[in-house]
Amino acid sequence: MHVFVYEWITGGGLVDHPGRLPESLLAEGAAMASAAAQDFLAISGCRVTRLGDPRLEPATLRGERRVEIHSEAQRRDEFAAAAAAADYTLVIAPEFDRILTKSFAAATEVGARLLGGSADLIRTASDKHRTCERLTAAGISTPAAVLIEADAERLPRDFEYPGVLKPLDGAGSQHTLLVEGPGDEPPPYPWTRRLERFCPGRPASVAAICGPGGQAILPPCWQWLSGDGRFTYRGGAIIGESGPAARATSLAERVLAALPPATGYVGIDMVLGDAPDGGDDVVIEVNPRLTTSYVGLRAAVDVNLAELMIAGFEGTPLPSVGSAAAIEFTSAGDVTNAAPG
Repeated sequence: MHVFVYEWITGGGLVDHPGRLPESLLAEGAAMASAAAQDFLAISGCRVTRLGDPRLEPATLRGERRVEIHSEAQRRDEFAAAAAAADYTLVIAPEFDRILTKSFAAATEVGARLLGGSADLIRTASDKHRTCERLTAAGISTPAAVLIEADAERLPRDFEYPGVLKPLDGAGSQHTLLVEGPGDEPPPYPWTRRLERFCPGRPASVAAICGPGGQAILPPCWQWLSGDGRFTYRGGAIIGESGPAARATSLAERVLAALPPATGYVGIDMVLGDAPDGGDDVVIEVNPRLTTSYVGLRAAVDVNLAELMIAGFEGTPLPSVGSAAAIEFTSAGDVTNAAPG
C-alpha cells in the first residue's frame, strides 16, 4: 500500500517565497505531517511519499520517500504525480487563500483517493461565517457576529464587546485578535472579516473520523491558547471530567449532523461555558481537515488513527474509540502524561 501525505507548508507550499517560514504554521504542520506519516508506516506493508521544502531538514522515516521541492512548478508536478500514483492521499492544508480548496481540487483532478475532506464540507467550513449561520439555523449555539468589510477603518459601535476579529477563512489563528471595544484600531485587512462576540469559558475541541459507514468520535480535548489576545494554539489535554467530555461529544455529534457529509478527519472547536447542562456551550468553527489535536489523540487512544481513516474511506463501519489515556500535548507534537489533578 502506498500513501501520499501532503502537508502544505512543509511540502513546498511557500517554496517560491524567500525567507523564514511562518513559525506557528510550520510547527503545527510539521507535527501533523510527521505523526500521520508514522501512523501510516506502522501499517504492515505501507510506504509513504512526502514532499519537502529544502529549507527544512527533517529526518526521513524508514519506509518513506521524500521529494525535495525547489519551485512552485515542480511542487504542482510532483503533487499531481504522487496523488495519482498513491493508493490513498491525505491532504493537510490551511483554509486561507483557498489553499485547502485548491489542494483538494488538484488531487481530485488526477483521480486521487482522498482520505480527508469532501468538496461540500470544505466549501462550507472554509467560510467561518457561513458555517456558523448553518449551525445556528440547526439550533446550535454559535457566537453572535457581524461582518466587517475589507479595510474598514472603524469597528461598529453597536456591537456587544469584547469581540474576536478573525478572517472568514483563517487557520492557525492567523490575523485573529481580541478587541475590547469600538475604540480599538486593529490593523487593516484587505478582505472581509468576522467580528464575533467573545464567549467566556474553556476552549475545547472534538475530532471525528468519518466515512460512508458512520463516524468515530475521538476523545474531547481542552485547548491551550495564548493569553495575549491572539488565541495562538499551544496544545491541549484530554478532558478527564466526564460531564464536560459528554457535553463536548454531544455537541460535536450535532455539528456533524448539521453539515454536509464528511469523509476523513474533522475537527470542531468550541467553548464550554459554566452551565453544567451545556446551556452556555458554543461552537466556534469547524476544520474540514486534520488538526493539530491529532498529535495528542494518536497517543491517547488504542487504535491507529491512520488505519481508521482508511477504513472510513472504504465505507467500513467505524468502531467506537475506547477510553483515552490522560495525556497533554504541545502544538509541536510533544506528548506527556497529564499532571495529577
